Amino acid sequence: MAMKTEDVLKEFEKAGALLKGHFILTSGLHSDVYLQKSLIFTDARRTAKLIKALAAKLRKELKTPPTAIVSTAVGAIVPGYEMGRQLKLPAFFVERVEGKFQLRRNFTLTKNQPVLIVEDIVSTGGSIKECIETVREAGGKPVAVAALVDRTGGKVKFGIPFIPLTTWRAKAWEADKLPPHLRNIPAVKPGSRGLK
Repeated sequence: MAMKTEDVLKEFEKAGALLKGHFILTSGLHSDVYLQKSLIFTDARRTAKLIKALAAKLRKELKTPPTAIVSTAVGAIVPGYEMGRQLKLPAFFVERVEGKFQLRRNFTLTKNQPVLIVEDIVSTGGSIKECIETVREAGGKPVAVAALVDRTGGKVKFGIPFIPLTTWRAKAWEADKLPPHLRNIPAVKPGSRGLK
């Protein structure tokens, strides 16, 4: 059964992962809502439920079947692993070395190997674009991007099919254009982009 946006957000809410406050997103934009996906991934059954729904959608929509999964460290390792389990494929991940994504730990792709890129939540698509390039440099052929949530409202493009479980556009603002309700609330940056 397909999951609707309200079903997906309800899973985040039940996990305590739909946060309200003043947040600085990975993109640098500010928002009054944040999806703390790490709280979703603490529950293996909830993670499996969401990724199973996404895997079912992929089976219907993918034109080229992948033979490997590649996700981004740190945030998308868990959904990438679960997608590999659901699709019965090996699951690798890229990680930053001196600021640039690399396949490490003896992860290898064969020439033109069809690869599904798995992400947790897409806010701007910057990490995915880097991951796609890294997969290509490693010899793989990215055939699609899958994610639990597309926060761009369908605006982001990768040059290959993008199949999110749901599309959800939360408002976000530049730091110098904050709405009145955020101006006097201290901002927190909950993401993992700055980790080394």
